[in-house]
Amino acid sequence: MTKIITLIVFFVASVVSAQSNFEQSMQDALTTWKNGNSKEALTKFDQIASVEKENFLPNYYISLINTLEAFETKERNEMKLLIEKAQIAQDKINNLLPDDPEVLVLQAMIHTLWIVYDPMANGRQLSSVVLNIYKMAEGISPNNPRVVLNKAKFEMGMAQYFGQDTKPFCEQITKSIQLFANFKPQTNLYPDWGLDRAEEALQNCK
Repeated sequence: MTKIITLIVFFVASVVSAQSNFEQSMQDALTTWKNGNSKEALTKFDQIASVEKENFLPNYYISLINTLEAFETKERNEMKLLIEKAQIAQDKINNLLPDDPEVLVLQAMIHTLWIVYDPMANGRQLSSVVLNIYKMAEGISPNNPRVVLNKAKFEMGMAQYFGQDTKPFCEQITKSIQLFANFKPQTNLYPDWGLDRAEEALQNCK
C-alpha cells in the first residue's frame, strides 16, 4: 500500500511539475512577443510546440504572430512567406480544435490575407469562405470580442470595396470594444489580443 501511495504522489507531482514548466515557458514566450521580439518568441513557441503536441496554444501563437506580421508588411514575397508559415501552424490547431472560435477567427484572418495578397485571384473564391467561418464562430461564441471585431472589419472592407454604407460595421466594432472590457479568457495563456486593433479600426470609422 505504501508503494502504491508513493507512486501516486510521484505521478501527481510529475504532472503538476510538467504543467508548471509549460505555463512558465508559455508566459516567457508571450512576454518576449509583447516586448516586441517576435522572432525570438516564435523560436520559443516552436520549442514548446515540439513537446506539447496536443496543446493548441503554442501553434496558435505561431500562427497569430505570423498572421499579424503579414498584415503589416508591404513586401509581397515576405507577405506570402508569412502567410504560408501561419497556415502550417494553423493546420495543426485546426486538427486539434476545429470548432473553437479563436481558431476559426485566425483561419479566417489567414484567408483574408490571401485575398489582400491577390484580390483578383482569391477574392471571389475566399470571401464567401471567410464569411462562413465568421458566421460559424459567431454561432458558437457571439460575445467573443475577436469574433465580433474581425467579422465586422472584414464586412466593412467588403462594403468599402463595393461603395456601400459602413456604419453598421462601425457599430459592431464599437460593440467589440465593449465586449473586450468584460471578456475573461479561460486562463492567462489564452488569447486576449485585439483591443488595440478594435480602437484603431474605430478611429478609421470617423
